[in-house]
Amino acid sequence: MLDIAEELNRWVEQGRDFAVATVVAVGGSAPRQPGAALAVDADGTAIGSVSGGCVEGAVYELCRQALADGETVLERFGYSDEDAFAVGLTCGGVIDILVTPLRAADPARPVLASALAAAARGEAAAVARIVSGPAELLGRALLVSPEGSYDGSYEGGFGAHPELDRTVAAEASAFLDAGRTGTLEIGEQGSRCGAPLTVLVESSVPPPRMIVFGAIDFASALVRIGKFLGHHVTVCDARPVFATRTRFPEADEIVVEWPHKYLERTRVDGRTVLCVLTHDAKFDVPLLRLALRLPVAYVGAMGSRRTHLERNDRLREVGVTELELARLRSPIGLDLGARTPEETALSIASEIVAARRGGSGVSLTGAHTPIHHDPTSLPARRIGSVA
Repeated sequence: MLDIAEELNRWVEQGRDFAVATVVAVGGSAPRQPGAALAVDADGTAIGSVSGGCVEGAVYELCRQALADGETVLERFGYSDEDAFAVGLTCGGVIDILVTPLRAADPARPVLASALAAAARGEAAAVARIVSGPAELLGRALLVSPEGSYDGSYEGGFGAHPELDRTVAAEASAFLDAGRTGTLEIGEQGSRCGAPLTVLVESSVPPPRMIVFGAIDFASALVRIGKFLGHHVTVCDARPVFATRTRFPEADEIVVEWPHKYLERTRVDGRTVLCVLTHDAKFDVPLLRLALRLPVAYVGAMGSRRTHLERNDRLREVGVTELELARLRSPIGLDLGARTPEETALSIASEIVAARRGGSGVSLTGAHTPIHHDPTSLPARRIGSVA
């Protein structure tokens, strides 16, 4: 649901009634991951997607029905080859979809409206919804802040056992810290006690950062594709003649500063990607010495194979370990035969996506690997189990 927060927040501000269908769980080759959503308002306007087209029509009708009767429902869609016209996923996967009405008088609306507003503002927030369990609890929601505080529509929480609220808030806070969406299994009383519940936790976090070091032509193309992939993109170069808004109109930030000095003072996290395109030892060595010791998602550096070997020797001389060097993606990018700045940017972006999603980078033709796989996507977590 939070993946279409900006549009849904406008619907809330306009006072529209609508229903939202959210992917709760997937199996096999389902095209969308948990958290993907389709929403339909009272006039029949639809936004978002839950399946890339396979079951959109059926889910649209479920949303219309939820708006009419006010009932929250959990529906499963799978593949069937018995009827060519059956409603199902032609790709062979299975998806569970929660359909929740958000009319003016629905108790879940204030909580979900607050979550949508936070996500639309780019703030970190998590929303936890009960997707299976006792019928009277289905669809109830809890909004959780990064600090672990929470709010709900039923007595401040889910309206069940108080320990359930506290346990889910703690778990949702951990999901939010990792920027992850997924499900957890828990007892109605917040542990293994009581009726079993499944809770979907959706996280909304600020866009991941891409920091491009080196204001060259290749950087301009990388900025564009970085923005296309949803990154907050910063260009950093010590040379003011190159690091200009005219050369990089699509960048979120342009910083004129020595790269390693900027990296020392700026905020990075486990989703940040660092692309070093400076191709100059006086910039590269102090920058990579620091970058390879930071808890970031990706560090890549441009250069030929000869440049890479020479740079590694220089990094060893300043104390970089072999374990740290193993984190460096250099020469940067996947082997696409790229030559132009745009092709090179695509090569780099492809490696970033593969690193994030656990992809191999090989052609899918003839391969026996999953088409959709995400190393951060975990099965439902059982409270009280040992991970």
